[in-house]
Amino acid sequence: MGSPLFVYVASQSVSPLIAAAVAPLAAFLPDAPSGVLWIVGLILAVIAVCQVLGLRYIANNRVAVVEKLWAARGSVGEGRIMALNGEAGFQAELLRGGVHFGLWRWQYRLHKLPLVMVPQGKIGYVYARDGVPLAPTQTLGRVVDCNNFQDARAFLVGRADDPDQEPTLGQRGRQRSILREGVYAINLALYYVITEDMVYRLEVGGQHEYQALMSWQSELADEGGFDPVVIGGSIEAPDPLNPEKTIVVDGMGIVTVHDGPSLSTGEIIAPEVGSERSDKDHHNNFQDPEAFLKAGGRRGRQYATLIDGTYFINRWFATVEAIPKTIVPIGYVGVIVSYYGRSGSDLSGQSFRHGERVSEGERGVQEKPLGPGKYAFNTYAGNIILVPTTNFVLHWVTGRTETHRYDESLRSIDLVTRDAYEPTLPLSVVVHIDYQKAPSVIQRFGDVKKLITQTLDPMLSAYFRDVAHKCTMLELLQERDKIQHSAQEELSRKFHNFDIECVDVLIGKPDTAEAGGKIENLLEQLRLRQLSLEQMETYGKQVAAAEKLKALKEAQATAEMQTTLTNSLIQVRIVENEAEAQLARARKEAEQVVVRAEADSRRKILAGRGEGARLLQEGLSEASVLVRKIESFTDPRLYALSVVAQNLAASTQPLVPERIFVSPGAGSADGSGVGTGLMGMLMSLLVAEKSGFDLTSTAQASGAGLHDFVDAISKQAMQNIQDAMAADGGAAGPPREPAVLVGEVLNGSAVDKT
Repeated sequence: MGSPLFVYVASQSVSPLIAAAVAPLAAFLPDAPSGVLWIVGLILAVIAVCQVLGLRYIANNRVAVVEKLWAARGSVGEGRIMALNGEAGFQAELLRGGVHFGLWRWQYRLHKLPLVMVPQGKIGYVYARDGVPLAPTQTLGRVVDCNNFQDARAFLVGRADDPDQEPTLGQRGRQRSILREGVYAINLALYYVITEDMVYRLEVGGQHEYQALMSWQSELADEGGFDPVVIGGSIEAPDPLNPEKTIVVDGMGIVTVHDGPSLSTGEIIAPEVGSERSDKDHHNNFQDPEAFLKAGGRRGRQYATLIDGTYFINRWFATVEAIPKTIVPIGYVGVIVSYYGRSGSDLSGQSFRHGERVSEGERGVQEKPLGPGKYAFNTYAGNIILVPTTNFVLHWVTGRTETHRYDESLRSIDLVTRDAYEPTLPLSVVVHIDYQKAPSVIQRFGDVKKLITQTLDPMLSAYFRDVAHKCTMLELLQERDKIQHSAQEELSRKFHNFDIECVDVLIGKPDTAEAGGKIENLLEQLRLRQLSLEQMETYGKQVAAAEKLKALKEAQATAEMQTTLTNSLIQVRIVENEAEAQLARARKEAEQVVVRAEADSRRKILAGRGEGARLLQEGLSEASVLVRKIESFTDPRLYALSVVAQNLAASTQPLVPERIFVSPGAGSADGSGVGTGLMGMLMSLLVAEKSGFDLTSTAQASGAGLHDFVDAISKQAMQNIQDAMAADGGAAGPPREPAVLVGEVLNGSAVDKT
């Protein structure tokens, strides 16, 4: 059967398990070498020693729950499953990775389990199998300082910060505290840990307990309990102005707490507690359940809301409903009708008997409305009713409505006129509501649509029926503006009693249900009449248009010829300027000619005067000389003979004629005298001298007279010249020619005397 040594070791084995293991090995190795058997025996010996020492090994990624099979202290107490004082049962302390001694197999059983791992950004939930029972008002176990459930003894026994205070003990059941992401060494004999992808437990509770854990996991997964609550995402919500359409709005969270004291009778929503950072028990948006309950929080739907952010909330403690934020559009205000708050005093006064108007934070219609904007308003704690603050139109027109839909139930008003016409009157009214009076309108009517259907519709219908009864159909058509003005004044007064303002009243064309009725005939007559008037006016306008067209054509023609006209005007100006220049030049030339003529005339006058004076002086000198010559001859005839002799001496003709013909002269008395020529004169002189005629006395007598004559002529000429010059210098008349002056001299007294 093998080596005696091997058999001896096997037979002397302390542990029956080793003996049981060695026996098959000896049978399997009957012919094994003794060295191998020695090695195997040594290994078995080491194993036997480990068993004797109670040595156990645990991997570093696992923990071991110690189950004590028996103990001198006996079993755990009634109602407990965890041994805290060395009793038999599951021990509170865990064994972590490594080698441990003293854990004999016959006394201890180790349940090796994986570490609890919560993934990043996820939440883990804990169920405690042991601890203090829950109070009747509790659904979750209180939060205990136990290092995230890793200190089981602290959870079960508790820790007291103050010696005078009782320690806080953990409670069995589902826990308020949650596990955030990380790895935890948790005693799974005391706790069950539920994560998104795994349920950590020690398989001691049976299949029924496992199914309960799986159902919790499924419920949490369905409501996203393993993920943090993220607020602020986009949510589709009905358009407040067009309910059939949807808009995308930022979200908010409504919290419902499932633990803590219940609400008092008459309360519908839990009050807000511990929401400010300065509060002693600030619960940080329901992420600290224990602080919430210490602050006086109640179970149920909470008044406080969650706004944009990420929150790690225990879904067993509180669930969050994502709803859209409330939008108050531009042109509207939101009147708050609060279902939550304390009872307040009525601010509307004793004369207003249509309900109460309260302050902020009180239950009822609050006095201060919300302006345009986006609000994280808890719609379970109240309602926001939109009231338009800009002018909006209401149509009493069948089949027509505005986008606000306040007038979707309004119809055209049926009328009966004084002359028995039955038209329907389309009507539009422009209405305005003061934003400060919006709470009063809601307090009185509930909403704007009820105001219109229950008050404005019957009021306007009655008013216009009364107006129609007092006027004919023709007056209703032709006096539309007057009726509108009267209606606006009357309706403004009536609307003021309801805290609204009537801006304008617009009346449409009256109509009848049947086509071709009496009103159509009346309208056709009015149309023909108006057409005739319009045609007359059109013809007048056409005449005016023709005149305007004519003026336009003239203006266009003038504009087209403007260049030519401008050029011609410029040419005319040029010609005028040239004519003026020529005229001025001619005037200047005429002046120059006149000046030149006057100067030439003056020159000639002066030259004539000088020449006349020269000739006169020469003549006088010659006359004086001649007189002296004549005087020297004593007889002028002698002088004449001397002159003749001189001339004859120079003559080329012979002095003594070759032949002389003598004939009787015509000058003799008897007809026998000599001729009258030169020779006759000479012959006469000779005859006279021989006959005794005195030539000397005659010559003297004539010489003396001639001398006086020359002197008189000289004096008279000089005097006349001086007078003429004096007359010219005195401007007594036009200058006289020198010939005139000589004539005057020759015609003087001296000539006469001579």
